[in-house]
Amino acid sequence: MENYLIALDLDGTLLYDFDSLSEELCLFMKKLQNLGHKIVIATGRPYRSSRFVYERFGLDTPIINYNGGLITHPHDNTFPEVNYTVKKEAIIDIFENNVKHIRNAFSEVKDNIYLFKEEKAIEPLLHITKDSLLFLGHLKDTLKEDPNGFIIIGKQGQGKHIETYVNQHYKGKVLSRIWDLKGEFDSIVEIFTPESNKGKGLKVVSEFLGFPQERVIAIGDGHNDIEMIQFAGIGVAVKNAHPDLLKVTKIILPFTARENAVTRYLTDFFHL
Repeated sequence: MENYLIALDLDGTLLYDFDSLSEELCLFMKKLQNLGHKIVIATGRPYRSSRFVYERFGLDTPIINYNGGLITHPHDNTFPEVNYTVKKEAIIDIFENNVKHIRNAFSEVKDNIYLFKEEKAIEPLLHITKDSLLFLGHLKDTLKEDPNGFIIIGKQGQGKHIETYVNQHYKGKVLSRIWDLKGEFDSIVEIFTPESNKGKGLKVVSEFLGFPQERVIAIGDGHNDIEMIQFAGIGVAVKNAHPDLLKVTKIILPFTARENAVTRYLTDFFHL
């Protein structure tokens, strides 16, 4: 069998919570690599909170972070880094003009975090590690560089107000996406650049590693996986994927991340 490039989303696809990673899964991913296949992580997470997956899988490929906004190669300094950012002036403007709708917010420059105010409840969203520096305070005072992205935790039910402002004032220049979450955080709005998507990121990686599209497999679950699934020769969605992703995916698995959807599919595909 020919070798494939396998692009994997993390949250909701490979992982069912922030950090559950079984030894069986790690051994399976190493087995695929020993057979000659390559694995690339494609996630909305920053590098700091996806590094543990990269290392436990024993990967030697580039890694796609911030939904394609940042692509680096931890083991190859010659890799041409991709780094898309949002103008800090736009971030500050969006924050200032929507502050009445905002509960909290943070922006990220690679692995550094610029947080509006401390709040215990949102700590899981920050993915703070020893590799990150945390700056507290109003963004107009702390944010000195153009960030990879901006996350707004809106007050209950206020996400649409923020999204409307972005669309009206930055159409085509800055994009926004409301996360499909249930529970306490029902209005998380992600702000990002039009250049940042996993499909473009996967194209960069596949060309760098020399894989044609027909030998690229991509597996995801979210709205931010749509372009990646469309780029791949074989696009796959897990059972409980976002409705918009299911519309563009030919292969829909009957399992979720908690039911080991990825390993089940790849085991069958490669006849292991």
